[in-house]
Amino acid sequence: MQIELIEIRDHLSRFAPFDNLPEQTLDELACQIQVGYFKAGSEILAVGAPIHDLHYVRSGAVEIHRRGGELHNRLSEGDIFGQAGLLRGNRVRLGATALEDSLIYFIPATLFQQLCEQFDSFADFVEAEGQSRLKSALEDSHGQASELMKIRVRKLIGREPVSVPLHAPIQQVAQVMTEHGVSSVIVVDPQRQWPNPAQVQVAEPQREVMAGILTDRDLRTRVLAEGLPLDTPVSQVMTPNPITLQADDSVFEAMLCMLRHNIHHLPILQRRRPVGVIALADIVRYESRSSLYLVNGIFNQQSVDGLKSLLPDLRATFVRMVADDASAHMIGRAMSGIGRAFSQRLLQLAEQKLGPPPVPYCFMVAGSMARDEQLLLTDQDNALVLDDRFNPDEHDAYFAELAQFVSDGLAACGYAYCKGGIMASNPRWRQPLKIWRQYFSNWIERPNPETLLNASIFFDLDGLHGDTALVENLKTLLAQKASASPAFLAALARNALNRRPPLGFFRTFVMEVDGRHRNIINLKGRGTAPLTDLIRVHALASGSTAQNSLDRLDAIAATRLLPGEALQHLRYAFEFLSLVRARHQARDVEAGNPPDNYIEPEKFSASERQHLKEAFQVVSNAQKFLRFRYPAQPTGRGQ
Repeated sequence: MQIELIEIRDHLSRFAPFDNLPEQTLDELACQIQVGYFKAGSEILAVGAPIHDLHYVRSGAVEIHRRGGELHNRLSEGDIFGQAGLLRGNRVRLGATALEDSLIYFIPATLFQQLCEQFDSFADFVEAEGQSRLKSALEDSHGQASELMKIRVRKLIGREPVSVPLHAPIQQVAQVMTEHGVSSVIVVDPQRQWPNPAQVQVAEPQREVMAGILTDRDLRTRVLAEGLPLDTPVSQVMTPNPITLQADDSVFEAMLCMLRHNIHHLPILQRRRPVGVIALADIVRYESRSSLYLVNGIFNQQSVDGLKSLLPDLRATFVRMVADDASAHMIGRAMSGIGRAFSQRLLQLAEQKLGPPPVPYCFMVAGSMARDEQLLLTDQDNALVLDDRFNPDEHDAYFAELAQFVSDGLAACGYAYCKGGIMASNPRWRQPLKIWRQYFSNWIERPNPETLLNASIFFDLDGLHGDTALVENLKTLLAQKASASPAFLAALARNALNRRPPLGFFRTFVMEVDGRHRNIINLKGRGTAPLTDLIRVHALASGSTAQNSLDRLDAIAATRLLPGEALQHLRYAFEFLSLVRARHQARDVEAGNPPDNYIEPEKFSASERQHLKEAFQVVSNAQKFLRFRYPAQPTGRGQ
């Protein structure tokens, strides 16, 4: 082969979709390519004109325009254009102009069609426009873990639920559990009088109105350990209004529900009627990553040292989830559930050490844990919301010691101290509800750089332990005030534009250099964080109390604040960038290195780099719309 053809072949092999073609195919392709040269400013393709070739940018830069003349894209080395026309009647759909002196390879239409027919990866790439390639990449990457999303929990139900009435004595309830060989019973409030009120029996389905659940653990901890008489009504020791799922919910949802609430038995409803109870062992049959076992182990630990000993299990669980091709959404929710369990157990240990709290409180988490988007590398963002009866002189010593115990314990378990001091151990973030309401109101009414920073952290919030109604109060206040404050939304939008995606003028990566002189991109700081920021702005504008970014997109969709196509692009980009982050951190752990968020694009394949560029382009486009949607407001007094 001539040296010129070898050079063409080698260049094609570096870029998608040619990087997946066999060597022989690339050799044949190189022999049929024609080369054209275009001076800067010259037209390459005119809208509506016949098109006979796929165009490949060998060097230079090309601008792609829509029919009305508006800019659609800028292309550089390795990019292709003209495929839309070849796939739709051989007429140019998007015009092309040389922005710089450019060298273009022409691939004949007949050869283009042959490549599409012979190679699915080639066809998928050219048929997908922009962000739809992200969707295909994500679908290809999610393997067996997606089965957890497909399997309905009704498949796990092996029998009808065993039920007892509210007034049944606990001794007879235990006898029923033994007779039926079950570890839990549904406690029902019959819609009509039982035939024999003194007799415990399995309730008829049409008569069941669930009031609670009792498990074998409850019998041990609430009956035997407390020495209650055997004729105590079951209503006094049951868990009232238990957490439930519907029969058509997924096994994945059941797994997360058990993770989040540390429960071992989950009633399953068909509409309102109980149809079964699934136990921990039922879920574990489908959950290969042991996250439920890990949470169970967390709550069995009796000291900070015991919790610290589970750190290797935490990392192994994360690596297994990534290896099993779990989605970033699944990984984030599972890891957040594990992080919540560590926090909850530390709070329980703190209360055992210090005694009951002098006034009600809620341990509030912020940031990625509140959004259920936590990965392996994370720090602490938490606070205490105290009952308004809180008296600093009388009560703060207790809560200061509790907060310090939990913060130190989290640090020992791998959750680093927050460098900005966003922790309950900081007195500023350990306040009664009325002060928190003042904080939130002031941040919304008088935005400035400091308050916007606080808003970007604390406006992702969730109550973790204690009186969660205190945090729900703040969520309601936030949803009401933020959506009614255009000046605040505009300021928050401008703040969200401070972190830009790492794309240059021609969609080339703009990279940083680290201490080891690697060309890197901060995938969190330049990718997922900007997406989180802009999604938060739209969610607050829509009055949503959702915290998870994908849930926020659902809430935004209901308001039609953004076009459906834009919402899909945001969803795919967020999932893709989060997944790349997760896989990078898993590789760090497997290599024995501390996990970080810094990727080296040159280590990615051409297709992967293309997907990264497309995801970052979504961020860029969404930021442009953000500036347009929330224009700067006139500055008034107090602003």
